[in-house]
Amino acid sequence: MIDLYTWSTPNGYKISIMLEEIGFPYEVRPIDINTGDQFEPAFLRISPNNRIPAIVDTEGPAGRPYSLFESGAILLYLAEKSGRLLSTQPEERYDAIQWLMFQMGNIGPMLGQTHHFRHYAPETLTYAVDRYTNEANRLYGVLDRRLADHEHLAGDYSIADIATYPWLRNPNRQGVAIDDYPNVKRWRDGIAERPAVKRGLAVLAERARQGPLDDRAREVLFGKTQYRRR
Repeated sequence: MIDLYTWSTPNGYKISIMLEEIGFPYEVRPIDINTGDQFEPAFLRISPNNRIPAIVDTEGPAGRPYSLFESGAILLYLAEKSGRLLSTQPEERYDAIQWLMFQMGNIGPMLGQTHHFRHYAPETLTYAVDRYTNEANRLYGVLDRRLADHEHLAGDYSIADIATYPWLRNPNRQGVAIDDYPNVKRWRDGIAERPAVKRGLAVLAERARQGPLDDRAREVLFGKTQYRRR
């Protein structure tokens, strides 16, 4: 059994989609990042960086509970435990790993900053909005070139696609016109139709953020609470 500590965010959806794809039984443990659940001592013992997602595998490698944080590490762990969605052939395997690292180092951080400065910053900073919107479009271009002659990012559908897809569901919020990137659009639309993806996106979907942040959530996510030493 996998205990999944998560919330309705792109990084959280990576793991619920993966678990649905490989068919592992799991229990959802909601961590409401808007109210500060991520700072509770019990969660910090599992995820010391106070970020979701995290998992506890009740039957870990040594036959005892094993916890992991960082979504990329979790995807690799689940792929290796299940023997699925990560090729054993060296070239395809490392293709998937390098595109997973591209997501972890570029797609997630840069699109996260794009969301912040376009929608959550307390004031409009034109330089920041332009910088991250331009970077979002650059990254979509990188993906579009890759997908021009590849059905998926790395051979067959893999953890690289699972990691990247949730971040590209709402390009309009990133200042991106998806029709400018037809290969990304084709790839994205195909993944969206996978039954396991639909099930994974349904996890905590009713708790997804609607509308602007209230003052409490803004302080928890971006204020002094986030940076308090623990």
